[in-house]
Amino acid sequence: MSPGAARADHRILIVDDHMLFAESLELALSVEGYDVRRMELPNEGGSMATLRSLALRANPRTVLLDLDLGRFGDGMNLIAPLARAHINVVVLTASEDFGRWGGCMRLGARKVLPKSGALQQALATVRRLHLGLPVTSREELEHLLDQWAQQRQANDDLRRRLDLLTPRERQVLGSLIEGRTVRTISEASVVSEATVRTQVKSILAKLEVSSQLAAVGMANQIGWKNGT
Repeated sequence: MSPGAARADHRILIVDDHMLFAESLELALSVEGYDVRRMELPNEGGSMATLRSLALRANPRTVLLDLDLGRFGDGMNLIAPLARAHINVVVLTASEDFGRWGGCMRLGARKVLPKSGALQQALATVRRLHLGLPVTSREELEHLLDQWAQQRQANDDLRRRLDLLTPRERQVLGSLIEGRTVRTISEASVVSEATVRTQVKSILAKLEVSSQLAAVGMANQIGWKNGT
């Protein structure tokens, strides 16, 4: 079997909602002789479960996966089911959050690549996967997993602090996250602004931050919304 024919047997699925980037990947990989498919994301309806079903049905050997899938959410949700199906998952992301990269590796991704300059790196990674060669060094894997563990510990600490809030304080923080002011919160709750300010002061003390902006940022960091 010639190298070209061998590559033709290597099916690659691109899951990315950025059309120009996805088309560039598709063209570059097709020129190298791979069997490349680009997943057409539904314009309406559908869910992450829909994308998972479509990806598995395509029966790829390798999936190039964007983490930010627009209205479908976090592409990390696709990594584990694809990896369990013995599919090589290569993550392409604009995120520089190495803790998140480590989370991808922990779920079974073979490699995480930054989208800046990802085209050539993606081609090189696919070539190595095609040849059955490793694409992530032991040192890189250990570093990313360590970043994930540190981030998880930090997030657990944030959740511990948020758990100290009373039900009313959680409601107030939820309102701050939605962009409401102390005045609008007091009017909606039919309490004085002084009462709301006291509640906000208690929230800041429990979260160990000095401003409402920092409190909102802390909650957003772990995806906390209205007490959940």
